[in-house]
Amino acid sequence: MPYLQNEIKILVVDDDEDDFFITSDLLHQIRDLKITVDWCYNYNQAIEHLKEQSHHIYFVDYRLGAKTGIDFLKDAMQLHCEEPIVLLTGKGSRMIDIEAMRIGATDYLTKGDITPDKLERCIRYALARFASTRELRANERKYRSIFERSQDAVFVADGNLNFKDINNAAMQMLGYIEEELKNMSLYDLVCAPFTKKQLEIKLLEKGSFDDIETELFTKAGDKIVVVLSASKERDTHNQEYVQGIIRDITNLKKAEKANLQSEKLAAMGRLVRTLAHEVRNPLNNINMSVEEMQQIAPGEELAMYLDIVHRNSTRIGSLITELLDSSRPSELSFEKWSLQGIMDDTISDAIDRITLKRINMKISYADKAAFIMADKEKLKIAFLNLLINAVEAIQHSSGKLVVTITTEGDQHSVMVSDNGMGIPEDYIPLLFEPYFTSKRNGMGLGLATTLNILQSHKAAIDVRSVVNEGTTFYLTFPAANN
Repeated sequence: MPYLQNEIKILVVDDDEDDFFITSDLLHQIRDLKITVDWCYNYNQAIEHLKEQSHHIYFVDYRLGAKTGIDFLKDAMQLHCEEPIVLLTGKGSRMIDIEAMRIGATDYLTKGDITPDKLERCIRYALARFASTRELRANERKYRSIFERSQDAVFVADGNLNFKDINNAAMQMLGYIEEELKNMSLYDLVCAPFTKKQLEIKLLEKGSFDDIETELFTKAGDKIVVVLSASKERDTHNQEYVQGIIRDITNLKKAEKANLQSEKLAAMGRLVRTLAHEVRNPLNNINMSVEEMQQIAPGEELAMYLDIVHRNSTRIGSLITELLDSSRPSELSFEKWSLQGIMDDTISDAIDRITLKRINMKISYADKAAFIMADKEKLKIAFLNLLINAVEAIQHSSGKLVVTITTEGDQHSVMVSDNGMGIPEDYIPLLFEPYFTSKRNGMGLGLATTLNILQSHKAAIDVRSVVNEGTTFYLTFPAANN
């Protein structure tokens, strides 16, 4: 037990010197404890001793001139004093006893009833309680620190997942302030109704759920991909509560998606190159044979057929070249360019089509130029594919096209948004697949080429779309070094 093996320093706060000597004599009669007793008769000096934490335990008389022991207790609590304080009184009073214990006194003793045994027991219990309280408070501070400093969102909620306490990470992740979240439930943020039901069932049947991957709405209306874990617990009053963690894996999912797209493009490129090699050999033989036959074979009818064969063979050769160009990384020449300048040049190339369809175009750029390392001509191809897709998606007379460039930290963002027909949710994961297209005469290579170019520029791309409302492409580029 702390201090019991060492010297115990006790401060007696009493404005009556005779009472101090009586209390001190009783304390020194305790045989099993090594005690040093100090005396303080001035209230303000006693408060200074508290601030300095100069003693292990304080015995305080109830009457201290203009002040009382209750005043001393209140000041001690405001100073966050953790050391035990025992209130002494000449006359026992149940009301003072109750008030003193309510404020934070460790014990309450009547001077006329004090004996060395009672004092020894009071000191042992007071120091034991102090040690336990200090350990509890240290643990509380430790876990509160973990709670507040966690990079994951940590929350405490009731049985219906109504938030009761949340850390700063939760507020930053979800975009709400503390008061707003405390009027909400986790269920209010979950996007999928099926997931809400799943969480309810698991909490009801198992009392917990672990690593549930789902999407949550933020205050801004964005969706983030998270992993949820929570369990039911009971507090010291046997009241049920839920504690849980929300881990944001949105960036991880984007990285996984980008890696998967890269792997698909690489695999498709290998397949295309193999097929091109195998097809071109017999195709070259066909072209050479046709050219020979055109020179030696008479007759207009036969010449017509040979011409058909030759033209289509040439077309097949062109298609193979186009497939190869779309599936392999291009030779790029990087220089420092401003995104605004590249986008302006791209818009100039597309402006006729935008004007002919009477599309209302809005351009919003950051005040400061957003410089990146880029192959200007290749990046124009990527931007042009996005603009043309947006124009072609608008099939009504009130078309809108928005192009925005912003900067945040060391990243520049480009947003291309339209109010066209939108893309079905099932199609979005397939958008950048080579040869996937929903256009009647499309080849499905435009967005595959765009992705290839963007990945060469270390840019990330994301798509959000609502059918009959429109589509938005988000591009993120690393800023060029100064």
